[in-house]
Amino acid sequence: MPLSEHEQRLLDQIEQALYAEDPKWANTVRISDPRSHYKRRLIKASIGFALGVVLLMVGVVINLIPLGVGGFVVMLAACLWGLSSWKRMNGFGDAAPASGASVSGKPARRGNRGSFMERMEERWRRRHDER
Repeated sequence: MPLSEHEQRLLDQIEQALYAEDPKWANTVRISDPRSHYKRRLIKASIGFALGVVLLMVGVVINLIPLGVGGFVVMLAACLWGLSSWKRMNGFGDAAPASGASVSGKPARRGNRGSFMERMEERWRRRHDER
């Protein structure tokens, strides 16, 4: 149901007041594409990975084992965080639709062993039928 003119004007006034009060927060909320959020997380994960490498190297050079282990843990955490952000940004982290089609519109593949074996048997049959 569309908004009436009066409701639309009220909404515009609220939006303008929000921009005047806190423009940074309003701009963050206004962004409708969630991929931009995941891109920022991916950049932060890259910085965290670089920081982990630096900590690891400093720990090795100074011969301080806990610092090196800490650097490795930071690197590992940054990799996991960045990978999860990358997957969500590209749509791999979402649940598959229940209709049997994937997000791209292609039919979803079944991952059970029976279908794999059936495909292999079908290929084998086709290979022998072509000869």
